Amino acid sequence: MNNEIPEHPVPETNLDGEKNQNFLENRGHCPTCDSDVVFVSENAWLRDHYICTNCGSIPRERAIMYVIQTFFPNWRDLVIHESSPVNRGASLRLSTNCKHYIPSQFFPNVPLGSMVDGSRCENLEGMSFENESIDLHVTQDVMEHVFHPSLVWKEMARTLKPNGAHVFTVPLVNKTKPSKLRAKLNPDGEIIHILPPIYHGNPISDAGSLMTIAWGFDICKHIFDSSGLFTYLIHLDDINKGIRAEFIEVLITLKSKPSDIIANFDIP
Repeated sequence: MNNEIPEHPVPETNLDGEKNQNFLENRGHCPTCDSDVVFVSENAWLRDHYICTNCGSIPRERAIMYVIQTFFPNWRDLVIHESSPVNRGASLRLSTNCKHYIPSQFFPNVPLGSMVDGSRCENLEGMSFENESIDLHVTQDVMEHVFHPSLVWKEMARTLKPNGAHVFTVPLVNKTKPSKLRAKLNPDGEIIHILPPIYHGNPISDAGSLMTIAWGFDICKHIFDSSGLFTYLIHLDDINKGIRAEFIEVLITLKSKPSDIIANFDIP
């Protein structure tokens, strides 16, 4: 599961012009670039290879953008912080159209809250944002790379405004099995590998990001136990929007009183 994908691929004919033999190819409407497009995958692993030929987005990026647009239709006016964005898909759409978009990366040995090349330095386990200052935290395939997820969710609860939310994707590779710790940190900062290391793409490092946890559906309980916040788990499958892939769930952790949850989200 890496993030190495072709950039804005152009199919050589087909869609009835014949020649190429893509695994999947269809017309549809892309939620990330808001355009009528052709979606193409040359590979059976759709999660990283089912591409919008207009903007280069992949399925989970289209899924999270669709969820944000559906449940937070005023997203353009919200204060949105995104950790570890990339220059395509939902990240590009949010940065271009949201007036109060804050991108962040973690830069070792850089003071938290300072700016580096247009990104704010933030550690999700201890952010520098003020209490109740953020409407939406957005992370795309980040939570499988943190060493102390309980600290992250406590920080989400602290920094979110009332009725704010953490909207995120994470590969739920264990599905109904318990989540599995793959790596941990010793008190001295040494990484202890419990299982053979797996690295995913990292937007600011060629070394990649170590997968620390193989999450399952019990992630929702981990979030509640850490922060007291309830989480919706949304599974989408809509080929007309280019949303079809493995591990395609989008999660919404909402900072709201339990009695207000149903009122906030009218979920069929």
